[in-house]
Amino acid sequence: MILAFNIGFLEVSWVDVIDILLVSFLLYQLYKLMRGSVAVKIFLGILSLYLIYLIVKSAQMELLSIILGQFMGVGVIAAIILFQPEIRKFLLLIGRTTSLNKENVFKNLALWKKKAKVKGLNVTPVIEAIKVLAGSNTGALIVFTKDSALKFYAESGDQINAIISKRLLISIFNKYSPLHDGAVIIHSGKITAARCILPVSEKDDLPANFGLRHRAAIGMSESTDSLVLIVSEETGEFSIARQGELMTNLSLQGIRKIINFYLSEEDEAPQVISKVMMPKGETTTSQTSLSGELKTETK
Repeated sequence: MILAFNIGFLEVSWVDVIDILLVSFLLYQLYKLMRGSVAVKIFLGILSLYLIYLIVKSAQMELLSIILGQFMGVGVIAAIILFQPEIRKFLLLIGRTTSLNKENVFKNLALWKKKAKVKGLNVTPVIEAIKVLAGSNTGALIVFTKDSALKFYAESGDQINAIISKRLLISIFNKYSPLHDGAVIIHSGKITAARCILPVSEKDDLPANFGLRHRAAIGMSESTDSLVLIVSEETGEFSIARQGELMTNLSLQGIRKIINFYLSEEDEAPQVISKVMMPKGETTTSQTSLSGELKTETK
């Protein structure tokens, strides 16, 4: 083991330095996942209870120590149950960054499949449909997925498995349609299901004007590697949720570019999307407004 430096009587090696950096990175990622959600308050509650347990144990209060000790004995199981959504997001984050997810081994063999998949989805019917829906102040929630069919969420609604068309999307989200209440899932160039139930985000820092549709879109993008398009029923504005971030006040041209970048199946697609959506000199936030050429509506 190669010695790096000494801190008093402690001998610190390069392995220890790498170990500390990795643990710091994991803790930072956990903080990002829990930031702005009720999980932070739960974590602080558990930490406070643990500190009380240490104080009670030091004060030799046997009865209270036994009661709190029993609770601490099942702390790991309780943490898994309480932080199940955050653990799911953390594992999803690891899955996104793993080398197997990037398909490096079979990249050359499957290149033609990727190209065919990109060409298989024609975004134009979606753009034309949401333009009509926004004009009549009809709300819509459309989920785009490229890697997973999201069967768990698709089975919560009605299976359709139909080719994407403007008239079909308009009829689904029509206020008098039995399928309008819920989300549409699009996978592999088809509308797989409608009236799907999406998970609602638990973030407590969202603006009060965001309704259940926007919260469901953010929650879906947090739980899965999907892109969710929202048409506001109140204002007719377009928004997109991606990786837990909501980008509002988008133009039709901007939405077309973002969907195409997302479906391109390139590893740098999220970074490219951020560059396309952000004006120069600004930083990424949970709510992003487009300017410049993306503010120009397509004619």
